[in-house]
Amino acid sequence: MIVDCHTHISCPGCKITPDDHYASSATVDACLILGSPDNANQQSNRQLSDYVARNPQKMFGFATVNPLTDDISVKYWASVKSKMKLCGAVLYCCGQGYHPAHSKAMQFYETAEELNLPLFFHNTSPFSPESVLDYARPYLLDEIARRFKTLKIIIGAMGRPFVSETICMLAKHENVFGDLTIDPDKVWEVYNIVLASYENEVLGKLFFGSGQPIQKPQSCLETLLGFNKLLSDTNLPVVPREKIREIIERDSLSVLGIER
Repeated sequence: MIVDCHTHISCPGCKITPDDHYASSATVDACLILGSPDNANQQSNRQLSDYVARNPQKMFGFATVNPLTDDISVKYWASVKSKMKLCGAVLYCCGQGYHPAHSKAMQFYETAEELNLPLFFHNTSPFSPESVLDYARPYLLDEIARRFKTLKIIIGAMGRPFVSETICMLAKHENVFGDLTIDPDKVWEVYNIVLASYENEVLGKLFFGSGQPIQKPQSCLETLLGFNKLLSDTNLPVVPREKIREIIERDSLSVLGIER
């Protein structure tokens, strides 16, 4: 089973229609679709809910939330899960300018843990000039992971550019996972992320992601499957192909407790 854990049907600066998203997702078995902050959160989440309702066996939505301004009550988020059929939440702390461990955010994590809603922290590039880079640091999630030990946390795009902090978090916390969304054109970056994860024995904590619409699932899959050919003319270390396939074929839905 191949699950693309990082896709969008709407994101700042990217144009894609739901039909385009569905067509591009033909090469995977399931997708996590992240709500976007380019519209008002409730509007974005309604659009997402309408889309996943068209194909509930393949599309799984993560509602966008800003804990400082949105309703974070158990009652509201139980409705998001049961009525809107959205199975997780995505937070843009860096882009929306709040610390991941802000007191209101911590209240929201209590709600998410109670309702078994996994969280995706989307604090990676592209950064706008207004983004607060301090709030993108993966180590800031350490306090959250320590306090909410059953809350499933995904660090988007391996926390680039702070990949080493992400690897530390994956090794430290059982409930923290990394989204291996890559740019196939950045060969050296892809190589270093995968090799560092392998050497630190955290490949088992990684989920495959494409970042669609910025990248397409097919090109990302091809790049990862051909990983050891990226630098074939060198004597640099390689990663066993079966370890790469395990990432691609990992059933991240089951790991996150999402029912299909």
